[in-house]
Amino acid sequence: MKTYELMTIFKPNLDAEEVDKVIEKINSVITEFGGNVVSTDKGGRKKLAYEIQNFRDGFFATTVLSIPADKIAEFKRQLRLNDNILRTMFMEVSAKATA
Repeated sequence: MKTYELMTIFKPNLDAEEVDKVIEKINSVITEFGGNVVSTDKGGRKKLAYEIQNFRDGFFATTVLSIPADKIAEFKRQLRLNDNILRTMFMEVSAKATA
């Protein structure tokens, strides 16, 4: 399995506990699909460079994970279906970056 990094921006009207619950839900979906979560880093609330869905700021979280290649499309679909997520960026971590 390859290693990926998922950066997620959550809606700013959520409180800290709700953000934690959504992150836990994402992590449980990863393990359901046979992957594993390496680390999760909460960046906190930050101002956005431009408005997304009429929001000027959002909660940032970065998750490093491994997931089977055949489950990536379904995982991305699950992220799009979550109403609390404004934007995601899903990218593969290169071997040079981890060494």
